[in-house]
Amino acid sequence: MPLRQRLAWVSATAVAFAVVVAAIVCYMVVRSQLLGQVDSALKAQYAAVQQEGQAAFGQPLPGVPASAGGTTQYYQFVAADGSTGGNTTLPINSQVNAVISSGTGAFFSDVQLGGSRFRELTFAATLRVNGFPEQGAVQLARPLDGIDSILRNLRLVLLLVCAGGIALAAALGRLAARPVLSPLAEVAATARHIEETEDLSSRIHVHGDDEVGQLARRFNAMIGRLQTSRDALDESVRAQRQLVADASHELRTPITSLRTNIEVLLDQGDELTGEDRRRLLADVLEQSEELSALIGDVIELARGDLPITSAEDVRLDRIVEESLTRARRDFPHVSYESSLEPVIVEGIPERLHRAINNLLDNAAHHSPRDGVVEVVVNHEGVRVRDHGGGIDEADLPYVFDRFFRGANSRHRQGSGLGLAIVRQVATQHGGSIDAANAPDGGAMFTLHLPTVSADAPDHDAAPRPVASGAIQHAE
Repeated sequence: MPLRQRLAWVSATAVAFAVVVAAIVCYMVVRSQLLGQVDSALKAQYAAVQQEGQAAFGQPLPGVPASAGGTTQYYQFVAADGSTGGNTTLPINSQVNAVISSGTGAFFSDVQLGGSRFRELTFAATLRVNGFPEQGAVQLARPLDGIDSILRNLRLVLLLVCAGGIALAAALGRLAARPVLSPLAEVAATARHIEETEDLSSRIHVHGDDEVGQLARRFNAMIGRLQTSRDALDESVRAQRQLVADASHELRTPITSLRTNIEVLLDQGDELTGEDRRRLLADVLEQSEELSALIGDVIELARGDLPITSAEDVRLDRIVEESLTRARRDFPHVSYESSLEPVIVEGIPERLHRAINNLLDNAAHHSPRDGVVEVVVNHEGVRVRDHGGGIDEADLPYVFDRFFRGANSRHRQGSGLGLAIVRQVATQHGGSIDAANAPDGGAMFTLHLPTVSADAPDHDAAPRPVASGAIQHAE
């Protein structure tokens, strides 16, 4: 059954129950009021008999309305010996005999005479019969034909009211269900549209702040998150495809050179001089090392797309100090000057090592012999500055792109992935990286990371992110 029809049935059922209960209550109240008037009239007659005796029988009662049973009075006196007298014959049962024998008591009852109902009041009384006082029971009766007629008409009216109310409630419930359920229909239509077209840009119009409005808001939020996730997935797939395409292109050159040199060695090995053979083998070794470095960088970039699952609190200044020890060993012609403040960052030590090593290697490659590389660690992150030729202004926006090699780097060996790995590590750790030319020459790279001072009282807790602006170098 459709929801609209179910809502109409529920509304009609609720209204039907309320109308029926109200009709029953109304009927019982009216019936009680009418019977109460009859009982009041009988009580008034009873009081008159107590005061005036037999003379009170058949007298009209002032103030008693005709609706209380009419003006006709029916009575019967039952003596102790069983004889009766009066203007009608009323049934005598055990309750009447009990009143006669005890000489006290009174009760109401309904009796049926000749197809008509009567309301009867029986009470003990002493009347004069043939000039002598006689104890017995008096039965007063009033007809209920008028009341029964009124109640029949009332039952018919209430039945029609109930039927009409239920039908009207069903019709109005069906009509009212349309605007109530239209937002739900819109949700269903939007969901069906998304299912058929996979268009996650569709949204539901929020009509109010009720439950349906909250459902629409949450549906929109869910679709928004799905769209963001799908966009991120599409971007990730696009980046992976681009990485594979770029890597394939970059791998082709060293592999071709290796193949060419090996073919020369195989075809002309016996004809080559020892010097030529050593030169070719040195080229093969250099190209193999270049190929290994390129493959390692590609693997590092691919692995860097995975989320961080095992981060820990690490001393950034100690990581930089260890990287400086390695750089001084690998590049003895460069002088490294450092200023390292004790700070803590939450991350993966191996990946942070790789990023800082790449920054130091890049600075060493672009520094002149006996040049100076300045390294600073503080609450904003890491700054590495060389005193080389700097970065071409046209290359600044692209220095962190994969396989990009600027005008000052194309004559040097390298894959063009080092700075791309640095940017990936920075993003993975909630930070960023930027590059600029120092005013007095050289390039300056700033790795911004969320850090906390190692001297803080709560340095054992998880690091709190700090706003990180660009690290200004001293003029």
